[in-house]
Formats: sequence, C-alpha cells, structure tokens
Amino acid sequence: MAQAIKREQEVVVISGAHRGKRGKVLSVQAGERIIVEGVNLITKFERKTQENPEGGSVEREASIHYSNVMSAEKYDAKKK
Repeated sequence: MAQAIKREQEVVVISGAHRGKRGKVLSVQAGERIIVEGVNLITKFERKTQENPEGGSVEREASIHYSNVMSAEKYDAKKK
C-alpha cells in the first residue's frame, strides 16, 4: 500500500536533477504534483505594480511529480 504524501511532511527527492535534497511539502496540488521547500527553484519575473513598485525577479519553487519523492523517515530506514 502506498503511503500518502501530506503537507508539512519532510520528504527526500529520489530522482531527477535535485536527487538527495530534503525539504518540507508546502502544498499538494491536483494532478499528482507537489511543491517542496527549497527544491526545483525557478526565476519568475514580476512586473511593476503598486504593491511592488520595483518589479524584478523572484525565485520560487516549481512543482514536481509525487513519484519523485519519498518520505524522509522511510528513506532513512532504507539507507541503514
């Protein structure tokens, strides 16, 4: 039985360019994708607005597929 990945759970990326990185799950999105804190960072360019008169670039996390992560406690138990 597969263990569900939930918000605030610590996970480890097990495949892809960010393999080995750990982080907390910030959100679980529809379509089997999740956002993990500090993993898969992209640069977004924001236009000038009244709230953000400077505009400029902002780094934020992009989503990754849930099959590319594993629960940290399960990962650590497997490593022993």
